[in-house]
Amino acid sequence: MKLKTTSTVPVKPQSFGTWKRLYQYRYLYLLGVPGIVFFLIFKYIPMGGIAIAFQNYSPIRGMMGSDWVGFAHFARLFGEPDFWMIFRNTLVLSMLGIIFLFPAPILLALVLNEVRSKVYKRTVQTIIYLPHFISWVVIVSLTFVFLSTEVGLLNKLLVALGFDKVRFMMEEDYFYPIVLLQGLWKDVGWNTIIYLAAIAGVNPSLYEAAEIDGAGRFSKVWNVTVPSIVPTVIILFILGLGNILEVNFEQLWLMQNPLVLNVSEVFDTYVYKVGIQGGQFSYSTAVGIFKSFVGLALIVGANYWIRKKGYEGIW
Repeated sequence: MKLKTTSTVPVKPQSFGTWKRLYQYRYLYLLGVPGIVFFLIFKYIPMGGIAIAFQNYSPIRGMMGSDWVGFAHFARLFGEPDFWMIFRNTLVLSMLGIIFLFPAPILLALVLNEVRSKVYKRTVQTIIYLPHFISWVVIVSLTFVFLSTEVGLLNKLLVALGFDKVRFMMEEDYFYPIVLLQGLWKDVGWNTIIYLAAIAGVNPSLYEAAEIDGAGRFSKVWNVTVPSIVPTVIILFILGLGNILEVNFEQLWLMQNPLVLNVSEVFDTYVYKVGIQGGQFSYSTAVGIFKSFVGLALIVGANYWIRKKGYEGIW
């Protein structure tokens, strides 16, 4: 007897049109509207203004009436006698930030994660977060109070111990260490938030498996915690490379004086002097485009290299 077979009719998956899907999840999409509006108004629409980098822009004649000059402002930038000095200072400060300021919050987050006392841990976190909310004006003022030649507490201590005064704020050799220490004190605690959040998301079963294998605390940190936060570290590192020519303008502007100008002049302070104070908007825009192009090239290159190494990039 031949059994009657029933044909299997493939079930067509339920399809949703774009508008139907938008309506179904309308409340979730509405949450993204403020962010989209913000980026459109403050990020994308102003990008049209980069056209003045190829003009001799005049506020009176406007973009439509200003003369087009092609790449003349870029040629002027690369021909400036101080270009390589500014480029070197910007690059040195950025590289010092990557070498010292980038890994610092990672190490601090790993250490804080090993603290068992919740009260002590929260107290330390609160203390190290607070400097982030202090303005650079206050931080530079405190630096002056501690390090200045005339009223600096450190110089008074050196004199009391029989040493000569040190011109910390006026010597080029001390400029980069002071800037790094200021940045470390202000932001290292705040930047640990992301890494602590990444560590909190590590699967506890990984630690339990490591304990069964006889791993100690250091071994668990090295073999479980660190590999688990590597994707977060990579993404933040790639995004940081995009801002490699972006340094903290406010900090450097306040720390700058004629005696340390050779090591403190960076693109941001240069653009402020030339563009804002000098009224050369087209030239300063060309400098900004150059910085953005370098940052974009570094992001693309780093992302390509990371993906070649088998990690997941930002796209």
